[in-house]
Formats: sequence, C-alpha cells, structure tokens
Amino acid sequence: MEKQKVVLNFLDRRIMKGHVEDFSPQDNRITFLDQSSQKHIIPLNELKAVFFVKTFEGNKIHKESKSFAGASSGKRVLVRFKDGETLVGHLEGNVPWKKGFFLETKKGGFSLRPVDSRSNNHKVFVVSTSVEDVTCF
Repeated sequence: MEKQKVVLNFLDRRIMKGHVEDFSPQDNRITFLDQSSQKHIIPLNELKAVFFVKTFEGNKIHKESKSFAGASSGKRVLVRFKDGETLVGHLEGNVPWKKGFFLETKKGGFSLRPVDSRSNNHKVFVVSTSVEDVTCF
C-alpha cells in the first residue's frame, strides 16, 4: 500500500510530519512514520486532526479560501475546534453524528475535503473530541 503524506496536529499544539500506510478512522490509534522513518503509535485522543497533504512544505503565501463557491459533492460543513481554529469543507460520507447539538464521539472522527482546491490539504481527518462545534449548510 502507498504511504500517504500527513501532518499530525496534536491537542497540545505540537505538529509532526510524516507518513501513514493503513489509516483507518475506526482505529483508536494511528501508526505513523516520521520523516526520519521512526515508527510511532499515537492514540487518536491526543490528536486534533490528521491533514493529508500534497507536500510537507505547503505554500506559506497562499491564503486559503473558505468560500463554498463552485459545485462539489458532500455536505458542506464548518468545523470549529476547541482551540478556536476553523475548517471549511465537504463532508466525506454520511453525517457521523446524531441530529441535535452534540457530536457523537463513539466514532474516532470524520473526514472532509477542503473547499479550496489549491489548498495543500487534499483531505482532513477531524478527531471528534477536538471539536467545539460543527455547522452544516
């Protein structure tokens, strides 16, 4: 299986760059190879999100669009993390929480595609326990 480039964002604001091979949202941990190929087993509850990236460098001058301009499949969502950061994207799959005000935390999280096609992120796995609020459009 092909290794996927990821950037792990931790709840304590640490960031690690590396690769994953067999990421499964149903697991409660992630097997991660850092850039020096050292293997780490990281519990999902330590993470805020897993960013599946095109490059590790990104584009520091690119201002990411948060507009839903253009057509795309998937439910439109705005995610507000407990640390105040927001993400805007299209939910992959079904809405993974019950209708109402509370997120289901039984599942580890959910995936979304950023609305900005020029983003360095092609997918983000959001860990449910790191989320303050989700708004669907």
